[in-house]
Amino acid sequence: MEFTKMEAAGNDFVIFNGFKYQIKDYSNLAIKVCDRHFSVGADGILLCENSHMADIKMIYYNSDGSIGEMCGNGIRCFAKYVYEEGIINKKVFTVETLAGIKRLWLETDEDNKVKAVRVNMGKAKLNPKDIPVNINKDRVINELIKIDGKEIIFSSVQVGVPHTVIFVDNIENVDINCLGRKIETHSLFPNKTNVNFVEVIDRNNINIYTWERGAGRTLGCGTGSCASAVIGNILGRLDNIVHVKTEGGEMEIQIEEDYEIYMKGGANRICDGVFSNIFERY
Repeated sequence: MEFTKMEAAGNDFVIFNGFKYQIKDYSNLAIKVCDRHFSVGADGILLCENSHMADIKMIYYNSDGSIGEMCGNGIRCFAKYVYEEGIINKKVFTVETLAGIKRLWLETDEDNKVKAVRVNMGKAKLNPKDIPVNINKDRVINELIKIDGKEIIFSSVQVGVPHTVIFVDNIENVDINCLGRKIETHSLFPNKTNVNFVEVIDRNNINIYTWERGAGRTLGCGTGSCASAVIGNILGRLDNIVHVKTEGGEMEIQIEEDYEIYMKGGANRICDGVFSNIFERY
């Protein structure tokens, strides 16, 4: 069973050609494949399949076996994969996800390799019912959550998946793993939440550390970068074009009218390989 491992901003994925293999249990496959000690290891798996409403369909599962509606870094890896494998033969195309249809634009080099991907991520959803967050207000902006007796100011938004954004003065002084784990599963978030800790450098530059729902601490999160840029813009702390630096890489987020989001960044192919036949039963 052939696979390709890719990364974008340090967020790594194992990708399978869904047109080539019939896989019955994506969840179990993700758990087995993403194990960093006994397998290839990754934050999640991606699969391409036929779509009846877009040029192609992307399926994403987290490393814990849970399905993900959308993945910003993942869709850039996915785009590079399907183009360079010849599955898609155009540089502007649409991808069906559980978070809706996304339009992508590819930038290629002189060897026709994808060097950057721009994605229309759609409009941010701010209504608590859409995120969802158990707060009876129009928006979840600068609310308080108590963790281990300490009150933390947070904001939440849905960018394909639920995100919680916390602005900090010095990101190096934050216990990302402890707080991220506790906030992810807090009762305020019925579907759990991704957690982004954001340090503002200036109006066009931020640093982000992310705890991802279903994957834990990751080196980057595309949807999290989008969410952080939106919340920073709403709070008047960021302009509409934001350069995001994650632990594993960088990307650019552009916020347009009604909080429509465009994300641009690269993706890299790490390796190709073949799993033993034991995985074919999944």
